Order: sequence, then structure tokens, then C-alpha cells
Amino acid sequence: MIIDADTHISPFRQLPNSISVEELISRMDFAGVDQALTWIQPPYQKDLDESLEYLYQGVKKFPQRIFGFGWADPRLGVEKAIDTVKKCINEYGFYGVKLNGAQNEYFIDDPDLALPVIEEIAKTGKAIAFHIGSDAYEFTHPFRLGKIAEWFPEMTILMVHMGGVAFADLSSACIEIAARHSNITMIGSAIKDISILKGIQKLGCERICFGSDTPFALMNASVAMYEAIIKWEKLSPLDREKIMSANIKKALAVI
Repeated sequence: MIIDADTHISPFRQLPNSISVEELISRMDFAGVDQALTWIQPPYQKDLDESLEYLYQGVKKFPQRIFGFGWADPRLGVEKAIDTVKKCINEYGFYGVKLNGAQNEYFIDDPDLALPVIEEIAKTGKAIAFHIGSDAYEFTHPFRLGKIAEWFPEMTILMVHMGGVAFADLSSACIEIAARHSNITMIGSAIKDISILKGIQKLGCERICFGSDTPFALMNASVAMYEAIIKWEKLSPLDREKIMSANIKKALAVI
């Protein structure tokens, strides 16, 4: 089984690289991917509600293929973001909520903007995901995630991109932070193959999940890259299963 732990869909066809839920399923079929963790695709301007509703309807249409994951934006108002968290979990039944300080331009450990929203997600007992990339490293630097992991040791945290996304590579800092906090699981999307390999070698096969960052990357090419890493490292079938599906299922508490 293969689960892609980083995919995006959007109802807005005018966005660059935008794909529908049907196109996502088509790409999954082409790449041999069974299921996908899916969130919305930014930018969405002020149409976050419409994007989340579209994701919800996509999950209803393909319930065996898509794991819906919410998105909250404190830049639209902290109370609005808290209400969004509640709707994502209680009404939509998503597996957790993602915060993206790079896209929405805020420090992910900001005590006034981010922390109240993080606290609300923590109350739900669901997972939280953070964009951790070099594209906005001041806002999303891994050391900020380390503070959050320390403040909320019982919360499952997904570190998306593990410090990649062009510009620079913060994977060493991400691996160091993840080594200190067992509640962090890394999703190796939009990051170099050698950085993913380094994470596996330093942390083991239990802490990294396959992700493609579709539609910003070709899903089938990402699968091939991971298979090449697994072959290079001579990983066992069990270790391959952990990276390609089991780790993200465990993080999301998928039965």
C-alpha cells in the first residue's frame, strides 16, 4: 500500500497548477497510490470556507481514497480560525488541521496569532500539521516547531516538507528537532532525496512519511524517488511499508 501524505486540491481552476479532486484520483491511479492525505491548495484569498467545503465533498465522494485534513488561517482572524478548527473536526470529521505560516505570513509560535489556534486543535485530540520550509524560514523555522512540540507533548505533529521547498535546505535542523521530540512525524515532500535518506539514517524508518506535494510535483516521480531511496538503503519490506503508508496511518490513528 502507498499513502501520499501531502496532496492539495482546490475548487478554483484559475489557480496555477490547480487540480480537482477527480484529477487527484487520476494522478493517484497513475502513480499506483492507494490513498492520500489531502488539504486545500493556497492561495484562497478569503475563500477558505469554500475550499474546505470542496475538500469535504471530495472526501464524501471518495471516502476510501482521501483522508481529509483541515486548514486554519489566523490572519483571517483568530476567532474565525478557532471556529474553522471546530468545523473541520466536529462537522467535517477531518483528521486534523494544518497551519501554514509561510503562505499566511505569521510566526507559527506567535503567542497571539498562532498559539490560541494550536491550543484549540490540541483540545480535539487530533493531529496538527505545519508547513516547515525554507521558503519562509523566519516564520516556519524548525526551532519554532520544537517549542510547540515541547509545549504540547501529547499532540501528534506533522512536519510537512522537513525544511525543503527550494531556496535552501533546513533538513538538518528539522532532523535535530524531530530527534528531540517523539511527537513529531516528518513528511518528506518538496525536499531532496539525499535529505530524506539522511532523515531515515539518523531517525530510523518510523519517523518519515512519503509525500509528493501534488500538484506542485509529479506524484509518480515522487513515488519513484522514494522507491530509489528504499532500494539504495536496502530497506526491508516492513521498513518500506512504514515509510510509504504505515507511519502516516499511525500518526492519523487510521484503523
